[in-house]
Amino acid sequence: MAKWDNMLSMLWMLRGGRKLTAAQIADQLEISVRTVYRYIDALGASGVPVVAESGHDGGIRILDGFKETPLFFNALELKALLDAYKFAQGAGYPYASELESALKKVESGLEEDQRHELSGRTGGLDVIAPARPPSVVASLRDLEQAAEAGRTVRIAYRKANAEQIDEREIDPYGLAYDRGEWYAVAYCRRSLETRTFRVDRIEKLEPTEARFEKPVRFSASDYFRDQSEQARDADGPLTLIRIEGDPDALNALCGHWHLRHYLTERTDRDARFQLDAPTMIKHLPTYLMTFGTRIRIKEPLALKRSVRELALRIAAHYDEGPD
Repeated sequence: MAKWDNMLSMLWMLRGGRKLTAAQIADQLEISVRTVYRYIDALGASGVPVVAESGHDGGIRILDGFKETPLFFNALELKALLDAYKFAQGAGYPYASELESALKKVESGLEEDQRHELSGRTGGLDVIAPARPPSVVASLRDLEQAAEAGRTVRIAYRKANAEQIDEREIDPYGLAYDRGEWYAVAYCRRSLETRTFRVDRIEKLEPTEARFEKPVRFSASDYFRDQSEQARDADGPLTLIRIEGDPDALNALCGHWHLRHYLTERTDRDARFQLDAPTMIKHLPTYLMTFGTRIRIKEPLALKRSVRELALRIAAHYDEGPD
């Protein structure tokens, strides 16, 4: 076990007023008694009031009143935290600056050998962030605060390819990061429906005096999944769909806004979905044709036949002779 893992284990062993001898700690952690005393010195330097008392009733303990437990991370845990910050920053996470500040506090409490090891492990991963309007971060913060406070906001929203800005009042229920974009799931007071709004298309946002109550246990991710379920053509038994293909094609297939909700298993060679037969036959053949020979449908037979028939109709369409 690494040094910092051992120190954390030792700290947990001593919490709650327990008193242990150096030999007992050494035996449980499978280290030497000499190492135990080195850890005592290191914990003391980190602000933990740990003492070693000699004599018949002596032992190692933490002084009463100690409330705060210092954080000890191994190198991979620290790397994971810093890499998570890179992803958050790349996604446009609205509290990335606060996250960076928190990480600096963690780093400031590290020992020199931890900082040195960490610097050697964090240079191999970068997140290339898409270009976003600077207003997105501010809008995300305002929307989240409005959702928490139950306050209606007025937005100026520009739909895709629309020339005019559309103003409306919405009750923001929550935010979701999906396919590289931020979305607000909100109740639109004009259409009287719950809808999604891409945050980067909100050109202006201001609070109103109106209030609302968010649905109990609302989840933006559940809303997206429910919308996908509503796109199905039938309830009832689900059909297993198994498709082989190259990794890039499978990545695109599994990332499809609708199909990804029905993905049950994915390997480097194939992907498996479960979808009702009517929806499968109605929507999948045309979409799967766009992958050409980069994928192969293994099952069900009905889907293979539908794609084959579609391909034959397309071939016949272009085989009617010269124009």
